[in-house]
Amino acid sequence: MVKNIKSILITGGAGFIGSHLIRHFVRKYPNYNIYNLDSLTYAGNLENLKDIEEVSNYEFIKADITDETKIIELFRKYQFDKVIHLAAESHVDRSISDPLAFVKTNIIGTINLLNAFTSLWKGNFQDKLFYHVSTDEVYGSLGETGLFKETTAYSPNSPYSASKAGSDHFVRAYGETYGIPYIISNCSNNYGPFQFPEKLIPLMIHNIIQGKELPIYGDGKYTRDWLYVEDHVEAIDLIFHKAAKGETYNIGGLNEWKNIEVINFLCEILDDKLNREKGSSEKLIRFIKDRPGHDRRYAIDSTKIEKELGWKPKHSFQQGLEDTVSWYMQNKEWLENVTSGRYLDYYKKQYL
Repeated sequence: MVKNIKSILITGGAGFIGSHLIRHFVRKYPNYNIYNLDSLTYAGNLENLKDIEEVSNYEFIKADITDETKIIELFRKYQFDKVIHLAAESHVDRSISDPLAFVKTNIIGTINLLNAFTSLWKGNFQDKLFYHVSTDEVYGSLGETGLFKETTAYSPNSPYSASKAGSDHFVRAYGETYGIPYIISNCSNNYGPFQFPEKLIPLMIHNIIQGKELPIYGDGKYTRDWLYVEDHVEAIDLIFHKAAKGETYNIGGLNEWKNIEVINFLCEILDDKLNREKGSSEKLIRFIKDRPGHDRRYAIDSTKIEKELGWKPKHSFQQGLEDTVSWYMQNKEWLENVTSGRYLDYYKKQYL
């Protein structure tokens, strides 16, 4: 690593949002040492970062944030003065079948990081920062109108969102109790290249390409605010560098779409790109039994970050979705590797 003034730990850096953030920081800030800590679960893939793995200000560390001893050891060794914490279990369906895994990673893992950070700096927090990246799902569900604001009361409805709400509360509590300088951001649904195909958009792209059924929960009218991942990364960059400590920012894409509308649009895009008869992919749609505790609508008010930091999303949903589909079609090998589990071979080849 190079001699730098900042030693920045980014957790979950081999995941979807994390890999975009790592690449952005490594390239934009060559005077920062960027450490990527990831346990490489099914959603962590080092192939996402092949283009920067040899860059001098980047280092990958394989570790699990639930391992308290290891986390303390790493903080002492590397003297991380700033943390951007993205590592999390994030899929609602998985949280319903295994809630405890989400408690361990999202709550216990976050507390381990907070403890290590607090212990290392022992109240000497000048120029230090713990930036916690969270979700709009902590706020619960909206009706037909209204938007989530930073002051909206928490009302999580799934084990996933409850675990993220718990982690948010612990970050704030450590700020009040131990004085750690923190910032929290809550984002809407992200989409874009490198997203693991358990989430709606990459799953549907994969299934349409393969000619498989397109399962939709309930009536398909669940509404989400879609945020292109690169817009999210730009927001994190601004918050990290310019926001006051102790603040919370909501980051939304200003793109409300019902699930069925998203899938219909994907079918239209892919029918055209795959030279299929118009409307043929829509025939793959199947409505299935709704999942428990399914939030009806999310929508974020991003006024605060726009007014205070000058951020606005640059990508329209239509263009972002076109770009995302094009990326998956051009990277079919990546898609095949992550769906088969072969991406783990890359880690073994490079690091073992």
